[in-house]
Amino acid sequence: MPALRSARRFLAQTLGPAVDLVYPPRCPVCGEGIAQQVGLCAACWEQLEIPSEPGCALCQRPFAGSVLEAGAVCAPCMFSPPNHAGIAAATLYNDVSRRLVLAFKHGRRIALAPMLARLMAARLPTPSDRIIVPVPLHRRRLWYRGFNQAALLARGLAALGHGTLAVDALVRSKPTPTLGGLGAKARRRALSGAIRVSERGAQAVRGREVILVDDVLTSGATSQACVAALKRAGATSVTICCFARVLDGEHSATIAQPASLPQSETPETTKVSGAT
Repeated sequence: MPALRSARRFLAQTLGPAVDLVYPPRCPVCGEGIAQQVGLCAACWEQLEIPSEPGCALCQRPFAGSVLEAGAVCAPCMFSPPNHAGIAAATLYNDVSRRLVLAFKHGRRIALAPMLARLMAARLPTPSDRIIVPVPLHRRRLWYRGFNQAALLARGLAALGHGTLAVDALVRSKPTPTLGGLGAKARRRALSGAIRVSERGAQAVRGREVILVDDVLTSGATSQACVAALKRAGATSVTICCFARVLDGEHSATIAQPASLPQSETPETTKVSGAT
């Protein structure tokens, strides 16, 4: 691995100037000139919204207040306690993060994956030996798109030392419609039986802590199905890690009460451009 990193640095230093001459570095969000091929301009960096503290003890949803009792829980988690072990989101979904996701996923700018993964890694605890599992695509969508964006992000987290990648641990065995705009019952029906743990995946996750990776967390219906499948297969806990998280309504939450509850799913949201 050190030899591979050295080779990559050598190639970047050797070929970088020529690449920059032919393809001048541009911010993937606004198109402004930047110093390096991977990164954002200063103005776009400033517009990224990073989840702040304090937040819900169960789902890390940021609160509007600044002085809170330890262990405060948001209203959605009080109403429907989560079965995951927390949500590590690099950013809150806004115009800049939306355009980054669209460039990455639909614009096929897969070179953005390492940068997005670094932002996600910053929200995770110290690197560990957890199992990193991407949210799966159905093979039909994978053939059409040519790559699974969640798998690229998961590979980036593994390269940063946050666990062992199990890229095929989850399988989407039937195609599902876009879930945006569907009610909770309709989403559950659409996902019923759609996601399962592969035989190899079951061996990998049994008795282990898992990081479930996706690009955008919207209604949480897909992640809920993935978490349930992983825990049925024997995973001891599942933390959801995403690049952008959509919060319903304002980027804040109603404080429910400081309580220690079992764990839920993310709140319902409306259809989000760039999310599946």
